[in-house]
Amino acid sequence: MKRLIISLMVSLACLTVAAQDIVKTGLNFGPLPVVAFDADKGLQYGALLNIYDFGDGSNYPNYNSKVYAEASFFTKGSSLFNLSYDAKELIPGIRWSSALSLALDKAMDFYGFNGYQSYYDYNAVAAGKAGDSFIYTPFYKVARKQLLAKTDFIGDITDHFKWEIGYHASWFKEGEIDRESINKGKEDSEKYPNAAPTLFQLYRKEGVISDAEADGGFSSGIRLGLVYDSRDKEGAPTRGIWAEGHIHAAPKWLGTKNPFYRYSLTFRQYLPLVKNDVLTFAYRLNYEGTFGKNAPYYVLPYITVMGENYDRDGMGGYRNVRGMLRNRVVGLDMFTYTAEMRWRFVSFKAFNQNIALGLSAFSDGSVVTRGRDMKDFYKFEYGWKEDVASSTVHKLNVAGTEKDSLHVTVGAGFRFIMNENFIVAFEYGTPLSHFKKNSPVYNQDGNGAMYINIGYLF
Repeated sequence: MKRLIISLMVSLACLTVAAQDIVKTGLNFGPLPVVAFDADKGLQYGALLNIYDFGDGSNYPNYNSKVYAEASFFTKGSSLFNLSYDAKELIPGIRWSSALSLALDKAMDFYGFNGYQSYYDYNAVAAGKAGDSFIYTPFYKVARKQLLAKTDFIGDITDHFKWEIGYHASWFKEGEIDRESINKGKEDSEKYPNAAPTLFQLYRKEGVISDAEADGGFSSGIRLGLVYDSRDKEGAPTRGIWAEGHIHAAPKWLGTKNPFYRYSLTFRQYLPLVKNDVLTFAYRLNYEGTFGKNAPYYVLPYITVMGENYDRDGMGGYRNVRGMLRNRVVGLDMFTYTAEMRWRFVSFKAFNQNIALGLSAFSDGSVVTRGRDMKDFYKFEYGWKEDVASSTVHKLNVAGTEKDSLHVTVGAGFRFIMNENFIVAFEYGTPLSHFKKNSPVYNQDGNGAMYINIGYLF
């Protein structure tokens, strides 16, 4: 058996070497449909397109420039639009990356602050989905309009050490859900009652979210950073280190409605366990922090980046903690990790393209290391009545554990890799809390999720 495994590995390694003879040049297009489903937003449909320019091929598998465009729509009214451009040679010696993202969301996830300190009532949600009562999920939703725009410049200090500077602007408009839209198409017994509050409403009532920050607003900031990058390639790296740190200053004099100052530290490493890109262990450590004691709530649920990518909602979801409820972990300071084993089990050439198929196993995790002040909020009991005359009081569970602890998920995935850059990913992740039946964190991170997306997380 040992000989068989070794022979299989050697054969796959040889096949991988033979498959990399094609050097891509010029423009290469990677279109992909977008299909997903959300019980409150409805069916998601749309398309995305990657356009790579490899020039004369001298930099392959890295590209000279890339355009990414996405347009997605939901049957209940929400929509998402992304456009980004990454150019490495347009400005001599400078990498220029810009992005514009617009999200119109009628049912954005909102599970409160400080992770497990905010209780997620999975029993009420499950009862609603089973048809035993109204669907409870709108309690954890807000309406959000988000516009993000950025432009970053990166230049060399040495071969692997670089400086970063960028301008990042955002506009947020958040508020109550549109109950008419949320309840559209549901039976009366499934509709979220007009008398029932949402968690966002409770936060507003008790001052957890202040009047000044409640509706969102415009933010304008400068990011400054340093990066060390020794990756062998960018799209699907198999060796090297990619580490960076930056600060984000959004002062009032730049036009920011609610000023804040934050920082981000990220360390990524890629370790080849079997040569020729066959087996790679990759991990990422990230710390998102806040200078001072406060920052507007709407800027907290993000992993902030510079360069070719744009800020992603976190923590929970495809781009950070797979398998966990999106935005489940939100605080002033947060730590996140990803550990992943990547195996390319076959590589070949087809239609003048370099193709590889891969499997992966991963574990992701996140924890709030410094939260927002919530002590007064947990002192009280909350509930609601159907009407003034009703004798039945529906109690709301909002208080969880005394402090947050590490949220951990595990999962596996499959990837289709073309030309080292266009990568289609199918992944499933599930939180370990789902299996801790006698623990206070049981089912506090959801039941798991399936993802169809593009690229690697890092």
